[in-house]
Amino acid sequence: MEEIKRVCVFCASSSKVKECYTKDAVLLGKILAQKGIGMNYGGGAVGLMGAIADSMLLNRGDVTGIIPRFMVEVEWEHKGVANMIHVDTMAERKKLLVENTDAVICLPGSTGTLEELFEVLSNKKLGLFTKPVILLNTNGFFNPMIQMLDKIANEEFMRDEHRNIWSVVEKPEDVIPAIINATPWTMEAFKIAAV
Repeated sequence: MEEIKRVCVFCASSSKVKECYTKDAVLLGKILAQKGIGMNYGGGAVGLMGAIADSMLLNRGDVTGIIPRFMVEVEWEHKGVANMIHVDTMAERKKLLVENTDAVICLPGSTGTLEELFEVLSNKKLGLFTKPVILLNTNGFFNPMIQMLDKIANEEFMRDEHRNIWSVVEKPEDVIPAIINATPWTMEAFKIAAV
């Protein structure tokens, strides 16, 4: 893989999660900033979103937030992120989050985080998105989902090759190596999208 310049990070906005999740978000933000890798994220000020943004900013990282206007109105927006893009819809937000990025990193989260992740995985399966997708599996958070994805492949709802559209790491320090070593994927993937 060529140089990693910018990544998209999906993650939770909950401020009630266990400390281990926040700790990994903070460490990942520090790692990205220190390596000069910019981040697109959902623009929130609390939870893992706030933690990773704060960490990036503390370490002089390049942060772009993308947030729908209705979330700004209820004061979910991170006031410390100078480059904040306001959009009208969640669909616009998801499009801009991944645009011109070199990888997607998914941290633990709720339905919104998983919805963003599965849209990217679906697009990658179709060859519409070709960049690495990394799951930061803090505290085994994604284990049940990975088991479900394995079942999907085992039951032939998708091909074995589609197990290569994501990579799983257990520690923030392993995210960048996982991006670099991810299985190459191209738009030609459309030819094997069907089972």
